Amino acid sequence: MHLAAFPRIRLGHFPTPLEFMPNLTRHLDGPNLYIKRDDCTGLASGGNKTRKLEFLAAQALEQGADTLITQGAVQSNHARQTVAAAARLGLKCKILLEQRVAGANEEYEESGNVLLDRLMGGEIVARLPAGSNMQQAMEDLAAELRGAGHKPYVIPGGGSNPVGALGYVGCAQELLNQSFETGVRIDHVVHATGSTGTQAGLVVGLRASNSGIPVYGVSVRAARQQQEENVWKLVQATVDYMGLPAASVERADVVANSDYVGAGYGVPTDSMLEALRLTAGLEAILLDPVYSGKGMAGLIDLIRSGHFKKGENVVFIHTGGSVGLFGYRQALSGQA
Repeated sequence: MHLAAFPRIRLGHFPTPLEFMPNLTRHLDGPNLYIKRDDCTGLASGGNKTRKLEFLAAQALEQGADTLITQGAVQSNHARQTVAAAARLGLKCKILLEQRVAGANEEYEESGNVLLDRLMGGEIVARLPAGSNMQQAMEDLAAELRGAGHKPYVIPGGGSNPVGALGYVGCAQELLNQSFETGVRIDHVVHATGSTGTQAGLVVGLRASNSGIPVYGVSVRAARQQQEENVWKLVQATVDYMGLPAASVERADVVANSDYVGAGYGVPTDSMLEALRLTAGLEAILLDPVYSGKGMAGLIDLIRSGHFKKGENVVFIHTGGSVGLFGYRQALSGQA
């Protein structure tokens, strides 16, 4: 895989640390737990979308774009990082927010990521009801801007297309290099999976490298069959975009467990709150309530049920998003 063949602009701090979590490992009395700190990518408090945006923004600049358009939930980490990328590159950024969380309070609607979106000069064009066709809404906005003489570049939710997935193909290579340098044999990679770009990139990167390391996604939104099909579709598109043999990845390489979604996307669960408190209290690592919190909740439960064995080395990919904690103050303080 020759990632240098694809346009990329440096926006993040890489490589991100690979850290052992001794206290959480001891507490759970299971596998050796490591964490890949993609919350430390550096772009406006960091997160996994920075890796994707390095490729997406490079393509936007190649096409002469003057405006980035994207979409996400109200507390979208992706929207925040896209606004940050635009600010760094001297571009305008317009975002559409989907109100996916029913009955959200003012803290959720205005603090956290939303506050930073505005601070960095992003324009929240509209807040649309849950279930809206967000891709079509972005295309309509792009058409309006073109009509006014602008050159918009549309980034899908989560930066999850074959261009964005390249960021996590690169992360897979980075992780393999850290495994070699540290002498840590990685048996499993676990992470929260949502818009599919992170998981698709990791699967392509680790499978096409013949690493033998399986990727285990913990879904934060869709049911298992739908999530796996969404990831598989992007895996195939990414393999094709990179010019890799179609047989580089198999359908069985895509695994997504949806048992930890709870009542819905962005809705707190008891297991997520426990995961946040354990990771913060034992390792001083701040997860987020929507993605990494539910991903870690899944990992903890799978360890307790014996899915991951003592003596194995498990790497959890921290996708960032601690800024979103400020929108969940009531839930975190037990007032929800």
